[in-house]
Amino acid sequence: MRVLITGAAGFIGHQLLDELAIQHPEWTLIAADIRPLASQGLKANVEPVLLDMGRPAQVRACISGWKPDAIVHLATVIRPPRDMTEAHLHAIEVGGTQCLVDSALANGVRQLVLTSSGAAYGYAADNAEWIDENQPLRGHPHFAYAKHKLEIEQLLARYREEHPQLRQLVLRPGTILGKRLNNPISDLFKKRTVLGVLGHSSRFVFIWEQDVVGIIRQGLEKNREGIYNLAGDGALSLKEIAEILGKPYRPLPAPLLSGALRLLKPLGLSQYGPEQLDFLRYRPVLANQRLKEEFGYQPRYSSREAFYAFLAAQGISYHSSESQS
Repeated sequence: MRVLITGAAGFIGHQLLDELAIQHPEWTLIAADIRPLASQGLKANVEPVLLDMGRPAQVRACISGWKPDAIVHLATVIRPPRDMTEAHLHAIEVGGTQCLVDSALANGVRQLVLTSSGAAYGYAADNAEWIDENQPLRGHPHFAYAKHKLEIEQLLARYREEHPQLRQLVLRPGTILGKRLNNPISDLFKKRTVLGVLGHSSRFVFIWEQDVVGIIRQGLEKNREGIYNLAGDGALSLKEIAEILGKPYRPLPAPLLSGALRLLKPLGLSQYGPEQLDFLRYRPVLANQRLKEEFGYQPRYSSREAFYAFLAAQGISYHSSESQS
């Protein structure tokens, strides 16, 4: 089997590449990324390819040239450069995905595995306490990441109706944690205090990186399709996270927090803008029953255990319930 992995240099892509190269030496793995992969240390069945998802000609040439049996689409922009326009970001995220799927259909690709996000459900005051895969997708009009994930999912839904021959496995992770993770969410936990929004518990669900890799691998091996939330059991509120970190928890009124972020972000004093306010107070809390019961995968770590593992791997001191008992 030939498997194209976009975003192969990312922290999930790199681990997936290593896992599949070892477990399936008979597969050809096309490792595509905008960043060059060092050829040193790559297994013999890995083919590194430079690919910019914002350039449709490159996407089409890659797929028509390699004609993969399956595509794992992991490429996404986690930290957009400050000078990247909304139009450019949209062209990479949404336009790139559309070009990828069109090219997959034109070249007889049989399976598409795509990592979406729990952000596609959106950040709204009337979110269900636990969100399963039957809940509507609403994104967020002012939060580009969530807005783009919604557009991509709407695009995929149309393709499922019109082109059922392309088996889609759509994965909606909660917050992914891992040994080398460094993103805006993990940055929240490294500050001296944990900020929250007054009146909102802001619960997080976490999924460990190796669980994400294991789910994708199983999906490829069994040629699975469907839509699944990815989350460990349980959830942690920001107050609980602060207690584990041994840091003060400071919930601020929403208007005060919004005003401060509106001032600080343009000055380069905060990576978070006022659009992140709903991200904190109306978090979608993902249920994982379908993953366990239908897909047949039990995450090795609960949300709490994944958070402990992340802190330990990053060398961050913490207080676990086990150490307190």
